[in-house]
Order: sequence, then C-alpha cells, then structure tokens
Amino acid sequence: MTKTNQIYQCGVCGNIVAIVHPGDGTLVCCDEDMKLLEEKSPEQEGKEKHVPVIEIDKNNVKVKVGSVPHPMVDDHYICLIQLLKEDNVIGSKTLNPGDEPIATFCVEDTDGLSAREVCNKHGLWKS
Repeated sequence: MTKTNQIYQCGVCGNIVAIVHPGDGTLVCCDEDMKLLEEKSPEQEGKEKHVPVIEIDKNNVKVKVGSVPHPMVDDHYICLIQLLKEDNVIGSKTLNPGDEPIATFCVEDTDGLSAREVCNKHGLWKS
C-alpha cells in the first residue's frame, strides 16, 4: 500500500515515481517491486552535496541542492526538488542533466517550510 508523497525507484532501470494519490496495489517496474526511498538527513552525509538549502526573501523561496553545487551530468544528477509545508508538497520542479540544481517558488506563508530532493544515484534527501 502506498502513501501520498512517497517516492519509489526501480532498482533495475532507475525509474522514479512520486505518489500523488495512494492505492492498495504494489508498484512494479522491470518485473520487480519498486523500492521506497527513505528520506536521508544532513547527519547522514553533511550538507555539502545532497541536503537542500532553503533561502527565503519575502515570498520568494529558493531551494538549492547542497552548499556545494551538485553535479548535473547524464549519469549523476538531481531529478526532483520539492518544497514542503508540514510534510505536504506545495511545489515541485523536475530537473534534467545540465540544469542548475535550484528551484524557485512563490509562497504566501513561509513558516514551517522544508525541502527535499532526489538524486538519481543517492536517493531522497530532506533539509
């Protein structure tokens, strides 16, 4: 059974799925069950490459991945940045190799924000 806002990845092809509406079924890709990505924290690596950094200027919220820019090459890149408020996704940006690992959102109430990102190689990270 899936839950809203969970993110799964295929261990064979790397396909990534974000749950918008949960269901009772099992997610399968390449004839295998997809793996639920667990959120990793700054304590698990430090903030250098993967942990989202939030910058707020009035109603403009910028999410940068890491204090040192993350690589954005074909075999290693950030593919998704999400902005959350009380664990609900309120903004999302899909990225591709070559893009800058930054997302900007306009938010009326900036209290209680967090962010998370998905690295195609190293999984899901939360601020």
